[in-house]
Amino acid sequence: MVRGHVLPQPCLWRDTPLRVSRLHCESESFKMDLILDVNTWLYNMELGDKFRLVLATTLREDGYPDSGEYNPLDSMESGRASSFEYVMFGKVYRIEGDDTSNEPSSRLAAYVSFGGLLMRLQGDANNLHGFEVDQSMYLLMKKLAF
Repeated sequence: MVRGHVLPQPCLWRDTPLRVSRLHCESESFKMDLILDVNTWLYNMELGDKFRLVLATTLREDGYPDSGEYNPLDSMESGRASSFEYVMFGKVYRIEGDDTSNEPSSRLAAYVSFGGLLMRLQGDANNLHGFEVDQSMYLLMKKLAF
C-alpha cells in the first residue's frame, strides 16, 4: 500500500523533465518496508494504491538468465513482463544489515538503482537472502483492484 508523497519538484533526467514519486510502502504479507522512486509520467501512483511487486533476475519464464540486453518492446510481448504494467531494470548497489543488535542480522536492507530511480527494500533477512551487490534486477509492478 502506498503511503508516500510526490517529490515537490520535477527531477532532470538527461535534459528531460521527469516527474518522480517516492513511494513509502509496507507489505501486507512479508513484513517488508519499501521505498521506491517511480516515474509518474509513465506510471501514475496515488495515495492508497495497492500493487503487486515482483523482483527478478531474469524476465524468462523458465528462470534461465536472459541475454543481458533489455529490449522493452520484446519483453512486454512475452515472458514474465507481459502481465505487468511497469517494468524497470537496474543493479543492486548496497546491502546493509541491522546494526542495532549484537546477534547475526535478522533484518537486511537491499538498495537498487534503476537508472537513478532508487529502491530500498528492508525486512527479514530470510526474504532478502538472494540479493548480491552488482546483481542485475528487474522490478515489475501491477496495480491491484480492491
